[in-house]
Amino acid sequence: MSQPQNLGELRKAVSGERLSGGRVSVKEEMRRNLLCKLSAREPIFPGILGYEETVIPQVVNAVLSRHNMILLGLRGQAKSRLLRSLTSLLDPAIPVVAGCEINDDPLRPLCKRCRDLVAERGDATPVAWVEPQRRYVEKLATPDVTIADIIGDIDPIRAARGGFDLASELTMHYGLLPRAHRGIFALNELPDLAGRIQVGLFNILQEGDVQIKGYPVRLPIDVCMVFTANPEDYTARGKIITPLKDRIGSEIRTHYPSTLDHGVAITQQEAWTDREAELILPRYLREVVEGIAFAARRNKKIDRRSGVSQRLPISALENAVSNAERRALVAGESPIVPRVSDIYASLPSLTGKFELEYEGELVGAEALARDLIREAVGEAFSVHMGAVDFSPVVQYFEGGGSLKISEDSTSSEILGQLQLVPEVLENLQLVGVGQDDPPPVVAAAGEFVLEGLWAQKKIGRSDDRSYVAVERRDDVEIDLERLERLRRLKKQVN
Repeated sequence: MSQPQNLGELRKAVSGERLSGGRVSVKEEMRRNLLCKLSAREPIFPGILGYEETVIPQVVNAVLSRHNMILLGLRGQAKSRLLRSLTSLLDPAIPVVAGCEINDDPLRPLCKRCRDLVAERGDATPVAWVEPQRRYVEKLATPDVTIADIIGDIDPIRAARGGFDLASELTMHYGLLPRAHRGIFALNELPDLAGRIQVGLFNILQEGDVQIKGYPVRLPIDVCMVFTANPEDYTARGKIITPLKDRIGSEIRTHYPSTLDHGVAITQQEAWTDREAELILPRYLREVVEGIAFAARRNKKIDRRSGVSQRLPISALENAVSNAERRALVAGESPIVPRVSDIYASLPSLTGKFELEYEGELVGAEALARDLIREAVGEAFSVHMGAVDFSPVVQYFEGGGSLKISEDSTSSEILGQLQLVPEVLENLQLVGVGQDDPPPVVAAAGEFVLEGLWAQKKIGRSDDRSYVAVERRDDVEIDLERLERLRRLKKQVN
């Protein structure tokens, strides 16, 4: 059945009954559709991972309560993505007066232009249909945002062209909030919005009126208001005015992935790893990349108030895959298999993702990032191969053996050297690698073993990636790379 194209057809379709989106408020519409999803046991917000037992139930309660809501969380916690997912709770299409700036309901027109049009043309008033994406309006709050951006302003050019008096409502250019009428209005980083603009938001929501250039305009708009904010800004600096905070029905705290599995799933979903050639991404490598973010979030040298975005492991994995892709292309190898050394090559995607404390500034972002990678490798190694006795490997290096694996070494070169070291390749089945796997897969796993032993300080490694015995002095293990770093730091101080 075709959709009504004018007011007369719309009225016949309604026949005294509620039409989708035409007779209920937007919050009631969202509530109704959410109840249908819950009854059908459908996924509420597909693609939002790690919030199934924490954030999503609170958002569901807020929608069922018909609340405006605010999401409080540090950067990179999918706040904006979650707000945009709310459009899935809107009807597939709603009728509006054709050409209306604020999606006016043809049966209950709000703006002056639509009221005059319906009075003039009656049942012949044209009707258009709007999908959910066009009913979502998002704005990033910045200190330079004006009331004209949010509410609207008088348009003198429109007044001159139409021959209207400046006091006429027809001269008004609507801002973002009126344009979200019958939809969702999202405001990111609410504390950064000037107080006087926040007053305008509260007033139009609570009283339904606002003054534009001294001219009072009644705009009882129907909108669901959603906000995001950093909890540090919201609670410590107190930039959200009290009446507006009181108007926000639900305050929901977001968080970073609570488990490594959640983090790996999110990064796997978001990272771009679809390359032209065949790509194999070992599970242990995914865990190492994700472990960097977990290590950074608990590191005291990194500002926890700023947070460590989930974009860090996403960018790091993409960069590591690209480095492996470059090496495979140069060496003529297939498939592409990233190694731990490729994660070290992704340092440019790590150093800009966290803010340093004073101690971190002394160490330096790059050196700290290297320490985080080493810590993540050590943890992943303990999980997968912690029960293996690698004492023959340690004894090989303590007996004077050495091994150098560069970032661009081919798989055959790495395997040729690893075969000289006892017990390195004998336990790779613990990370899902068999003897029949392609050489790049085996080489990557072998390098993971050496990096894991180095991370646990059982063997040493220099800056040029030469694996040697751990240097011992008075039974205290001295890490070669850390020792060299301390020497350079001492020179800088002197």
